[in-house]
Amino acid sequence: MSQIDIQQKIASFTCIEEALDYFDIGFDSRFINENRIQLVKRFNGYLLLTKPDDWFSARRALKNAYCKVQRSLLDKHTRSACRGCTSCQRR
Repeated sequence: MSQIDIQQKIASFTCIEEALDYFDIGFDSRFINENRIQLVKRFNGYLLLTKPDDWFSARRALKNAYCKVQRSLLDKHTRSACRGCTSCQRR
């Protein structure tokens, strides 16, 4: 899939759940309902910074956005790990 194709596919999503399903990322619907706007903004920001050139780079942007939003809600003084990405699950 080319860069233009993946950008068109992302533009066709009507909700963030469609993107999460398409990129095969498990999610907590309660978390999504509470943080939908922040997650969409963060994902779009990552897409603006680095244009995804394939499915994997677009998936990485979405996973990073999900993780960043989830980590922002954790206590800053503990070493808690989020459950949004494999890098945090390995800690």
